[in-house]
Amino acid sequence: MVLVDHYVIGGFIASLFGFLLLYNLRRNAHRQRRLKIYELNGSAVHSGGETDIVIVGAGVAGAALAYALGKDGRRVHVIERDLMEPDRIVGELLQPGGYLKLIELGLEDCLSDIDAQRVFGYALYKDGKDTMLPYPLEKFSSDISGRSFHHGRFIQKIREKAATLPNVKIEQGTVTSLVEENGTILGVNYKTKSGIENTARAPLTIVCDGCSSNLRRTLCTPKVDVPSCFVGLVLENCNLPHANHGHVILGDPSPILFYPIGSNEIRCLVDVPGQKVPSIANGEMAKYLKSVVAPQIHPQLYDAFIAAVDKGNIKTMPNRSMPANPQPTPGAVLLGDAFNMRHPLTGGGMTVAFSDIVVLRDLLRPVHNLHDSASLCKYLESFFTLRKPVASTINTLAGALYKVFCASPDPARKEMREACFDYLSLGGIFSQGPIALLSGLHPSPLSLFLHFFAVAIYGVGRLLLPFPSPRRLWLAIRLFAGASRILFPILKAEGVAQMLVPRISKGDVSM
Repeated sequence: MVLVDHYVIGGFIASLFGFLLLYNLRRNAHRQRRLKIYELNGSAVHSGGETDIVIVGAGVAGAALAYALGKDGRRVHVIERDLMEPDRIVGELLQPGGYLKLIELGLEDCLSDIDAQRVFGYALYKDGKDTMLPYPLEKFSSDISGRSFHHGRFIQKIREKAATLPNVKIEQGTVTSLVEENGTILGVNYKTKSGIENTARAPLTIVCDGCSSNLRRTLCTPKVDVPSCFVGLVLENCNLPHANHGHVILGDPSPILFYPIGSNEIRCLVDVPGQKVPSIANGEMAKYLKSVVAPQIHPQLYDAFIAAVDKGNIKTMPNRSMPANPQPTPGAVLLGDAFNMRHPLTGGGMTVAFSDIVVLRDLLRPVHNLHDSASLCKYLESFFTLRKPVASTINTLAGALYKVFCASPDPARKEMREACFDYLSLGGIFSQGPIALLSGLHPSPLSLFLHFFAVAIYGVGRLLLPFPSPRRLWLAIRLFAGASRILFPILKAEGVAQMLVPRISKGDVSM
């Protein structure tokens, strides 16, 4: 009996210790998950084993790519300079075409709980006239539309979702250089958050370190242009004239944009041509906004605009454009703004990024051996052609529209600007076609080419009918020539041949 009691007591004690041990293990596992999902300012933990892919940068492109590749079972190591929530004045509007790509990546829930606003099209203003340009959404489900939001909140949601995957490691660190051996990229050198120098190696390195990339020169021939700067303000407690629409004012000297980024917040972006903006510190910027910009905006927004200027939270950033000009390099790929940029007037950057990620993910899916760098590099050359129809259409439209929408003392440029506004105001196919291009819903290079020159021909026709005078004939010739000078250099930079007739590079997918 005593012996039985000893067994009972021993079993009870063993069970108690087992329970405490199990509880402690479960609590530690739960803490690790919390660290991985929420404490992104440190280094996340993932399962052991060799890293398949190193991603430099955890912005929109890098974080979304990490999730896409992680979902496919790749072991991914992401290194991001700063994992705190960023505060930027662009990357806040996702076009409907970009939202469709976000769904394709399984990341649409990242727009939940960040007060994202639905966007159904644009209102365009010029010289007291306005026209509505709705997105052509009739063939899509009711959920499909544009979305606008705080950029930083969106990025944090993507990072958090990527970090939930056990095979994705997100680490804060500063990448200093690529590791190269015999012309092949083998990984990156970086400094950890604590300043320790380290090396991350993988058979494939994808560089997504943004518009100010310090690594792109190894992987492409960058030709960065800065045609203008954006001045950003947030208007509070006011309503747009047309709810859930972006508003574009064809102002002087250049466009002024408004769109919602929250239930009670409207982003205002004032385009300032050139690379210099008035000084914020000495008050020149506030004076410029009040004297030059404020008289041109809609009366419904005037008081909130002046209040935002007086509040003083004014931000600026350069608007960069850079055609994709890759140098295929074994072991590495460029993506996002590090690879390709366009003027942010049309809000196409994230649409291009998500489209590129879908293309790259699909190309990598059948590849089993990432270690054959030379064969993989040859195979991934098809990425540069497969992305062309979407990326180059959106890039070309952004560059061309910016030049057309800017004011000019040249009579021919004035006529082209007026013709563009009136052409879009015609409605039907004349507005739906260009907006389908801008929204990323129908990114057709041929459609872009036809609509752009239809605008020019429309402008020429207005000048020549009913009776052309010598002056108006000369102006019509200059208008058409000016349209050609706007479009053709952009088409050339984007690779017009690949853009109109993309050729697929064939590679061995059994690697």
